[in-house]
Amino acid sequence: MNILVVGSGGREHALAWKSAQDESVVNVFVCPGNAGTSLEDKVTNISLDINHFEEIEAFCKEESIELVIIGPEQPLVMGMADFLQSKGIKTFGPSQAAAQLEGSKTFSKDFFIKYGIPTAEYASFNNYESSKDHLDTINYPTVIKADGLAEGKGVIICKNKNESLQALENIFKDQAFGDAGSRVVIEEFLEGEEASFIAVVSKDKIIPLATSQDHKAVGEGDVGLNTGGMGAYSPAPIVDERLHKKIITEVMKPTMEGLISEGSPYLGFLYAGLMIKDGELKVLEFNCRFGDPETQPILIRLQSSLVELCLAAINEDMDSYNISWTNKHACGVVIASEGYPESYESNKQVTLPVKSDQDMKLFHAGTKLINDNVVTSGGRVFCATALGDDLKSAQSKAYNLVDSVTFDGAFHRRDIGFKGIK
Repeated sequence: MNILVVGSGGREHALAWKSAQDESVVNVFVCPGNAGTSLEDKVTNISLDINHFEEIEAFCKEESIELVIIGPEQPLVMGMADFLQSKGIKTFGPSQAAAQLEGSKTFSKDFFIKYGIPTAEYASFNNYESSKDHLDTINYPTVIKADGLAEGKGVIICKNKNESLQALENIFKDQAFGDAGSRVVIEEFLEGEEASFIAVVSKDKIIPLATSQDHKAVGEGDVGLNTGGMGAYSPAPIVDERLHKKIITEVMKPTMEGLISEGSPYLGFLYAGLMIKDGELKVLEFNCRFGDPETQPILIRLQSSLVELCLAAINEDMDSYNISWTNKHACGVVIASEGYPESYESNKQVTLPVKSDQDMKLFHAGTKLINDNVVTSGGRVFCATALGDDLKSAQSKAYNLVDSVTFDGAFHRRDIGFKGIK
């Protein structure tokens, strides 16, 4: 079997690495991939424009691709899954219509209200003046979000009206998030602890994946600017059995049923970002893909076949698939470029560890090869991921791996997993 993974980040490296472990898989192609994917056994990077779906279709037919896994949000929101499926190519990812759950925060918030899914109070606006006037009617702190896709960075927590005005000016006047900021959502600030709940969904069937928790803020102690994620761990103790059932009953099932009733049944990874307080939950956002960096610690714990899981969902045969996990804990620590999540320099020479034990894996995110040398090419460069008998040992191993990687300007948080260690 030949497989194509679409994307270039740490999530895609993990998806390709896990897919290549399947004995039925001969080749895993990654478009465009990164330095890490190019170094994996059975994995080959290909250079195609993922915005030109016809190129992807032609490659799939030429190489007899039997499964396409779409990693990032942009091609999903652009309708790649619809296009490839219409050409008879088995593709794991939601339709363009279903991907609006992530593509537009206004759409998702309206959807939550319509189908009784618990979420924060909100209002949405498409211009500076009306959004500015709204600031006189709300309590602080508040949260201002760019409506569209902003790579996890379009969320601003504002302590007062002045900070809110500045955020609105940055979004509307300075176009800090480009077209993603053509609308904003201003919503109630929620207190509590965040958790990520990711599942494989096929219409009205669901297979929950291992629980996880990521760390969005750039600084230790969860301070500073929001990022795409500075690290994650799995499982997340805060999601106990009672809360797990509650998430499925109050969040996932109403979402699946709502999308079916809207004529957009879901296929793919569905990610609910949750705020949990005193055993109750509210949905912060939906992502229509595997989270990054949650993918890395989750997949290193997955013992059953990822490929079979995706095919079971596509073939509407989820009942035949038995998912299995190691009892070990996993911790993944992001190594980032100095200046991230704002401006940063690329093309920094990387020194990699000679080897690591089998319970460790260095997933590449923002890397490329120049003359067979690995150099940086993004804000988040690596996710050093490790397994341990408990979270503390997984954390210790992950940081040992982090310390073996060097490049000019590298930085990371030293407290990934701190909420799960009592």
